[in-house]
Amino acid sequence: GFVSDDRELRREGPSYSVDTLVELRREFPARSLGLIVGMDAFLKLPDWHRWDEILDLAHIVVAHRPGWRAPDMGPLGELIAEYGTHRVDDLHNATHGRIHIHAVTQLEIASTEIRELVAAGRDPRFLMPDAVRDVIEETGVYMSDTNE
Repeated sequence: GFVSDDRELRREGPSYSVDTLVELRREFPARSLGLIVGMDAFLKLPDWHRWDEILDLAHIVVAHRPGWRAPDMGPLGELIAEYGTHRVDDLHNATHGRIHIHAVTQLEIASTEIRELVAAGRDPRFLMPDAVRDVIEETGVYMSDTNE
């Protein structure tokens, strides 16, 4: 199963996914780790801080949403060609280094849109499960604009 980690929310100052993955890899050297992102975030991966280190630390699981297309060229297309897998078992059989694009049937909404709704004081309750909404409210995760 999956476990969510809130250390980025607790970290003072800028928070980078790669730093979180470095910490998690130190804590769990033999465990399979996966960074779960939407296709919208995956397409911006080359803009992330030290993005090229992520596959050395974890798998990338991309939630493929309606309306988004996986790249087949450029740096991300090359990564998918080399490290992509359709087999979920591959994620369990290695601790890191694979990209799995998982088709998700859900509402066509990105975290950016949810963040904007929450920042504007609007309730995104019909756009996500209640449990997700509760976490957003409890942690205030989308109340600031310092994410990634």
